[in-house]
Order: sequence, then structure tokens, then C-alpha cells
Amino acid sequence: MTLGDVVQIFNSGILQVLALSAPVLIVSIVVGLVISILQATTSIQDQTLSFVPKIAAIMAVLIIFGPWMFTVLRNFTVQLFQRLPDMVR
Repeated sequence: MTLGDVVQIFNSGILQVLALSAPVLIVSIVVGLVISILQATTSIQDQTLSFVPKIAAIMAVLIIFGPWMFTVLRNFTVQLFQRLPDMVR
């Protein structure tokens, strides 16, 4: 296994992490932004008000995208295990 192979594995791992975390992060940012705008327009300055909708939105995203995330992670892990004999040499 060469240094290029190691870099490629790390690169694909980082891309997988970004792809898997993107839906949750995007929804969290959008919900937080909407709640912040609503808090600013209604002058409600309660800091705990944003947690419940964010948690509910994140749970919904995990329910919707969970099977896809698991499939992508499983496929990546299978690819790593299939490359394991080449890594030993």
C-alpha cells in the first residue's frame, strides 16, 4: 500500500463524513435561522426556545435520511474491508 492509497482512503472517508452530516447540519442551520428571525421579530429572547424545534427537526431528518446514511456507511465499510488484503502487502 502506497502513500497515495492512504491519502485516497482518508480523502474518501472525509467526503463520506461530509455527505452524511450535511442533511442534519443544513436542517439544523435552517431551523435555527428561522427561529432566530421569529425571535427577533417578536422580541422573545428566550434561549431555550430554539432547542425543541431543532431537536424535532433533527430527529425527523434522521428518520428520513437514516436508511440512506446507514447504506452509505455500510457500503464504505464493505469497500474498506474488501481492500484489506491489498493493505497488508
